[in-house]
Amino acid sequence: MTMNRETALTGKSKETGGFAETVKTVFYAVIIAFGVRTFAFEPFNIPSGSMIPTLLIGDYLFVSKFSYGYSKYTVGFGLPLFEGRILGHAPERGDVAVFKLPRDNKTDYIKRVIGLPGDTVQVTGGVLHINGQPVKRERIEDYVSRDALGREVRIAQYVETLPGGRSHRIIEESDNGPLDNTPAFKVPANHLFMMGDNRDNSLDSRVPSQVGYVPMENLVGRAEFLFFSLEDGTRFFEVWRWPADLRFSRLFNAVK
Repeated sequence: MTMNRETALTGKSKETGGFAETVKTVFYAVIIAFGVRTFAFEPFNIPSGSMIPTLLIGDYLFVSKFSYGYSKYTVGFGLPLFEGRILGHAPERGDVAVFKLPRDNKTDYIKRVIGLPGDTVQVTGGVLHINGQPVKRERIEDYVSRDALGREVRIAQYVETLPGGRSHRIIEESDNGPLDNTPAFKVPANHLFMMGDNRDNSLDSRVPSQVGYVPMENLVGRAEFLFFSLEDGTRFFEVWRWPADLRFSRLFNAVK
């Protein structure tokens, strides 16, 4: 009887130890995942078409948080843990970046860095001007998509080359839309002027009452690469639709 009781007690101890090890492993995994998300990379998905053709509705991407250093919006969930940026690095013109909307400091927006502190930015006849000089844009093949009824839609597409030499694609439905002729914007110190690549369908710094200049402190991180992409209208949890709606050609593409 004594031997049986000792055997039973030993078995119970192993079960307890195994459970404790499992809890510890899960705890460490959660801590590591939280640390990676907080300090290294955070996933985002694209819910709107303001960055077409660079980013499409249904794209999922990783944003590097260390690229611009850390602020309360990067690691502090907006809590007043500290002011300014720690280990800050200025973004480069042409970066695609996630930031907190200055109007509420909560909503995540993703746009392209167009104007740096001290720059003067203006759009005239659909053409971007930086510091009084028109930015080169070259007409290329139309951007082709489909509307809700499945009809083909063609939109004028350009390669725009910013000062410094970085190029990216933009689309323009026309050169006479509400955002195609703007006043001159003088970017303040420690702020950025952000614009979407879908120039006629982007709520960005050209609309001061809604976005305006973006404080450096509001930067969350730089968009790096796509890790997943689903056709517009397909939800992530609808796994049964993935075989038909997964955009394989966009997987692991760098965001440029």
